Amino acid sequence: MFFKKRKPKPEPYDRENKIPVLRCSICNGEQVAGFRDIHTGRFEEVCLIRNAAELQSFKERYGIEEITKEY
Repeated sequence: MFFKKRKPKPEPYDRENKIPVLRCSICNGEQVAGFRDIHTGRFEEVCLIRNAAELQSFKERYGIEEITKEY
């Protein structure tokens, strides 16, 4: 009652060199959220996305408003 629940601060990521990407499989519909390096094209997986709530949690965790999908 005396303490309010704090909103967690967004975790930092290299915004200059990495972009948030949602990698989607055409075959089975699996989705993985992560970051793609702009220069090398290397994908860094962060978490598996199974529903909309997990995607929203990922966006809030890193302070992301838009995320691109790639197949």
